[in-house]
Amino acid sequence: MDCVRMMRWCGVVAVVASILIGPTDLYSNLAFAEETAAAAPETPATPTPPTIEEMVPKLWVAADTVWVLVCGMLVFFMNLGFGCVESGFARAKNCVNILSKNFVVFAATSIAYFLFGFDLMFGAGDGAFIGNSGSWMVGAADNSPAVGNLYQGQYGSISWASVPLWTKFFFQLVFAGTAATIVSGAVAERIKYHAFVIFSFLMALVIYPVTGHWIWGFGYLAKEWNFWDFAGCSAVHSVGGWAALTGALILGPRIGKYSSTGKVQALPGHNMMAAFIGCLVLWFGWFGFNPGSTFGVAADGGALASQVAVNTNMAAAAATLSATITAWLLLGKPDIGMTLNGCLAGLVGITACAAFTNIQCSALIGLIAGTLVVLSVLFFDRIGIDDPVGATSVHLVCGIFGTLCVGLFTTSDLSTTVANTPMGWAAVGGPYAGLFFGGGTKQLIAQLVGVLMVGAYVAPVSAICWLIIKAVVGLRVSPQEEIEGLDIGEHGNEAYHGFVMVRTE
Repeated sequence: MDCVRMMRWCGVVAVVASILIGPTDLYSNLAFAEETAAAAPETPATPTPPTIEEMVPKLWVAADTVWVLVCGMLVFFMNLGFGCVESGFARAKNCVNILSKNFVVFAATSIAYFLFGFDLMFGAGDGAFIGNSGSWMVGAADNSPAVGNLYQGQYGSISWASVPLWTKFFFQLVFAGTAATIVSGAVAERIKYHAFVIFSFLMALVIYPVTGHWIWGFGYLAKEWNFWDFAGCSAVHSVGGWAALTGALILGPRIGKYSSTGKVQALPGHNMMAAFIGCLVLWFGWFGFNPGSTFGVAADGGALASQVAVNTNMAAAAATLSATITAWLLLGKPDIGMTLNGCLAGLVGITACAAFTNIQCSALIGLIAGTLVVLSVLFFDRIGIDDPVGATSVHLVCGIFGTLCVGLFTTSDLSTTVANTPMGWAAVGGPYAGLFFGGGTKQLIAQLVGVLMVGAYVAPVSAICWLIIKAVVGLRVSPQEEIEGLDIGEHGNEAYHGFVMVRTE
């Protein structure tokens, strides 16, 4: 009975609905629904995956980009190494000052190099003394990662690298920061904090980029002399070394470094643990510094980067041993400071020709550099140039030596090499064979010209910058502040507050 009533009520509701809506509206609504369904877009088809041929160029660029960025990060990490080495070799009363300088230097360099430095270094100007892209900061026309004949832009000197423009800038930036950081150690324990920050800015503005253009921007030295410096013996280390030397000369030695009769007096560093850690960090970071300068691993599957890494390590190992032995013979003890600087000397010495020589020559270069740095440290001390960490000996002396090694140890003629990439052919070139491998003196003369030109520019310009800073804001702290320590006078802080260590012997 209930079912019958339910059916009757449903019928009544249907009749009422048809009266209120009307059959025409029902039919039109149905028609509208059908039209809407017909007009609805079809479900998009699954996109066709790219072919292997289409993916190769993208994967090539991606591999090179990741490689260069990671290596650049390793070079950035070297700031920790410099800070630890320099603070460890200095006295405890100046530790905060040295750490602060090593921290802020990269900030100053980053701004200056972005605004002007990169443009002066890599802007258009083949064979010229400075580059000029037409833009006073990074951002001129550039279609990287296209290379060779396909490249269009204002940074043609670095168009052989198949990575984006900002990847190139980042890698070159950390090198600029390294050059400025080198100066910190040579002027430690007596320079005013703000004076050093100003010089760091000027270093990345008018010193480092100019010689960098001659060498890496296909400027005068590269084009006219076929001068080669693979990862920066001259472009980075000698530039930093010349600036450090002029700073140390103008500042004068630290109080207590020399007796009234002129005898050299040791001012021992306060923390060899920090120096040890710093040197290992720098050794590790150099595996970004040198292998990363290949700017890619896709073209040859990483073969050249691997060769560079092994050469770099061999030179460091050989130099560590030769410096230790040399110091042992001359000083009567295996001085750890000389051992650590020996390692750094080997790393600097191999930097210019790490991609152009073999592992046997790398070992020989390291052996010579390790011996050379010990002799150099003793020499500068005796002629009255006070360099608390040996930066001048490591970076300038061994930087010059390493630059000349290109003309001595390059194993074959690389002057006509090219790189084949999916984006086109890129002319890269290289040095002529070295003197010891049948190439005569052609490349050695080119390297010597480069050494002299870099020194002739960097030394006087650095001196001018130091003297201007001295005249305007002052360069050296007062004798009282130097004796008390720069941590309190310059920063109002201490590295080891409340910790006192007294010798009882």
